Amino acid sequence: MGRDKALLPWPPSASDQASSKDTFLSTAIRSLALASDFVIVVAGKNESVLAPIVYSDGASLVTNPDPSRGQFSSLQIGLHEVLNRGRDAAIVTLVDRPPAGGSTVQTLRDAFESAPREIWAIVPEFSGKHGHPYIAGREMIEKFLQAPVTANARDIEHRVQEHIRYLSVDDPFVALNINTPEEYTALIAK
Repeated sequence: MGRDKALLPWPPSASDQASSKDTFLSTAIRSLALASDFVIVVAGKNESVLAPIVYSDGASLVTNPDPSRGQFSSLQIGLHEVLNRGRDAAIVTLVDRPPAGGSTVQTLRDAFESAPREIWAIVPEFSGKHGHPYIAGREMIEKFLQAPVTANARDIEHRVQEHIRYLSVDDPFVALNINTPEEYTALIAK
């Protein structure tokens, strides 16, 4: 992308319009806060840039001391913090995508709370594509934490797929990844 995706203005605007003061990060925090007790943001080397947004939107910040270990290491750090705060479930999302709507997050939470015990996670699906945010219960969190830092979430999810419920949602943003300026610009038309 050439810049920190967490700081991309949200929603994007055409070049002749004023840019939004909100970002992928600030909007995601507010969206998640509607359906959770607290929001934790895992930062890397960008901690000093993210901190003002995180704190002004009422979230907490933890730092991955070695982000070169990869994205999965940040997931593990965040999940440790969730458990340290006495919770046994987490809503997990990435910052390289447009934030899901608050109603989508609440729908996922409702589905998780009403799911049978053998369901460890609720993952949103749009047009056949799985996405974020997803909800991981204690069993899923433990699978993530027991894995080596070199693992990835997708492989772990595939190994326990019988414990995951995929929930169709009417929110195209759950399945979008934004990796290039062109993909970000294309959001203006959505």
